Amino acid sequence: MEAKRFGVQIQRGLRHWAILQRKGNFGSIELSGIWSALPGAGDELASVYTRVVKEDGSGDIVPWRRCATDRNGEWNTAIRDIPTGGLYRIETCLRVGDRQPIELATRGDMIHHVVVGDIWVIAGQSNAAGYGRGAVNDPPEMGVHLLRHNGQWDLATHPLNESTGTVQALNGEPVNPGHSPYLAFAKEIKKETGVPIGLLQTALGGSPLSRWNPDENGDLYRNMMDVIRSAGGQVKGMLWYQGCSDCDPENAPTYLSRFSRMVERWREDMSDNDLSVLTVQLNRNASSEEGDEADCWWGEVREAQRTAAMTLSRVYVVPSLDSPLSDIIHNCPAGNLLIGGRLAKAALAADYGKTAAYRAPNIVQAAYDPESHDGTPTILLMFADVTGELFAVGNREPVFTVEDGQGKAPITRWRITDKIKVELELSRPLEGAAVVHGAYETNPSAFPVLDTGTHMPMLSFYGYKIKQEKR
Repeated sequence: MEAKRFGVQIQRGLRHWAILQRKGNFGSIELSGIWSALPGAGDELASVYTRVVKEDGSGDIVPWRRCATDRNGEWNTAIRDIPTGGLYRIETCLRVGDRQPIELATRGDMIHHVVVGDIWVIAGQSNAAGYGRGAVNDPPEMGVHLLRHNGQWDLATHPLNESTGTVQALNGEPVNPGHSPYLAFAKEIKKETGVPIGLLQTALGGSPLSRWNPDENGDLYRNMMDVIRSAGGQVKGMLWYQGCSDCDPENAPTYLSRFSRMVERWREDMSDNDLSVLTVQLNRNASSEEGDEADCWWGEVREAQRTAAMTLSRVYVVPSLDSPLSDIIHNCPAGNLLIGGRLAKAALAADYGKTAAYRAPNIVQAAYDPESHDGTPTILLMFADVTGELFAVGNREPVFTVEDGQGKAPITRWRITDKIKVELELSRPLEGAAVVHGAYETNPSAFPVLDTGTHMPMLSFYGYKIKQEKR
């Protein structure tokens, strides 16, 4: 038979390792439960008290405060001024009569390892869920916490998407997941800002955009919203890495419009028009079974990802073409560290007011000259967001492709002519309207143009219109 518990019990509110999404520089909690005085304590109405202390022992953050109590043995309180930081401990006690020293009051429940900071939601498919295999030094860190699939907050450790004791089976992986970019992302933000970070992992390998878009299937979207509500309902931003499952003739052409609507609905349902969405442009699929048609679909999805970051407010994109793989399609742990660092720089610049070069080279102009200085037809590409200067090991890699009314116009040579310019020499003049693609294929060149200032490759582009001067 269980012995009767005296003192204060916490029945509703936080649990160990929880992270509170801050508003401004403060977090708030609501706690409630039951209390029971020791036998012989008399008929005086006891008082429940709570406080918040630093777990490093350096003192109170919020000193003892009296809670609302009643003679039915229930109590409740709201603490609304917990400053950004942690680790904190929430303590309770039961004080019988005003003369009893608070330090000698009857015991109460405690909640350990609580922090106030920012919560980021992980959504998408396998490279978001984390399928990286192999060893890498990416240890856990206090102040970076994870809401696990069992519904409990914990210290964040890989794999983030494991499903032991899950209460959200819908996004449980069919195989054991591995390493992902997001622990590195969270640790970098905490290092640069001092703000603790919480992660909500809702991604699922192989999931198409339709399962995240409430205007379509939307089942993973609804699961994501349930997880967000379980963590308090407010988050700092979204970490989105998805697209492989939409590289087909039905879904690739509409990816941009469907993604745009999905972001709109996310913001509506979270009542946050400024919700930050950090995305990753697709890496490569090294399968030898894909053909030319698949190249076009992958190009369309990558172009949609590039365009979304240019046209949608507070949507950002980082490249991944230089990330090494664990298999034909999944980033390895070393690549995940690279991507996580890039996403952190984007967040630091966009959401934390830090100076960080996070943008990759991005095409902004393609101009055709039918008779360049030596009579060879050329196309001059111009890029923005170049921190240092454009660089390539050589010009024999097939990084760029030109198409016009007659089909592909072969490129005989290409070269970097300026810090932000690339010149393409063609084997024949263009005929009619023409477009240029860059590193768009399913498995594009291993050596795309990069920026010496950030060592990031250019963003892939597809179907970029070439401007032709009338003569």
